[in-house]
Amino acid sequence: MHNAAFAALGLDWCYLAFEVDPQNLRAAIQGAQAMNFAGLNLTVPHKLLALDMVDVLDESARTWGAVNTIRFEGQGIDGVWLPLASFDQGAHGRPTRFRSQGFNTDAEGISRSLIEDLGVSLAGTRVFLLGAGGAGRAIALKLASERVAELFLLNRTASKAEEIAAEIRLRFPGVPVTVGYPSGPVDLLINATSLGLKSSDELPLDVARFPLRQARACYDAIYRPAATALLQAAQAAGCQTANGLGMLLHQGAKAFEIWTGRPAPVAVMRRALEQNIYGH
Repeated sequence: MHNAAFAALGLDWCYLAFEVDPQNLRAAIQGAQAMNFAGLNLTVPHKLLALDMVDVLDESARTWGAVNTIRFEGQGIDGVWLPLASFDQGAHGRPTRFRSQGFNTDAEGISRSLIEDLGVSLAGTRVFLLGAGGAGRAIALKLASERVAELFLLNRTASKAEEIAAEIRLRFPGVPVTVGYPSGPVDLLINATSLGLKSSDELPLDVARFPLRQARACYDAIYRPAATALLQAAQAAGCQTANGLGMLLHQGAKAFEIWTGRPAPVAVMRRALEQNIYGH
């Protein structure tokens, strides 16, 4: 989607994928900065680790507690920090200093996708969230900020879910949050775990403890495969379903704007994603 967007706007940029071991993440970030990259996206398992590896955290990263987008910046002769791309035009001279700034675009991506793809307005809804990693944490805090009626958190390592629950109780005391399975129906079930990426993966929850028919809608943040085992089971149970393509699109569009300073061609990016994931 990014390369399609660059082409649409006539930008001589290229978006590439690199597999980086977590123990090499700091070196990878520093190396990308040394090579004058405009920025980076980070995915599992780097989003939490990067919080301590960038020079500055944007309000979005501080608020949602994870970094999925990095922008490399330079300080001009006037002392103002600007995206490195701003210096390409020559209007600001050469940077005198460099730094990395971390952002989080996941939270904005999930809320826009839920409205567009499921018609779900979060305020006043009961939500069951699976996963407490980087994306799960950002989603949980975003849900609380939108004043959901009640939030249930489930994670393989319960202590991680407890940490997020404690933070929500502190920052959003009006939002009831429970660690564990809901006792009754919910308006929305969200999978923010990585279970479902492989066809051999088990479901991310015990359907004996929470039958999927008890969820009015089911959203899986995974976008490839397009229909995970969870979404297939939820659809069979009568749930309205959507995968993470919309979240991927909108978090990517926001990252594009952070790097380039230009409005993202969202329609172009959506078409590129759909062609890549669905083949049409």
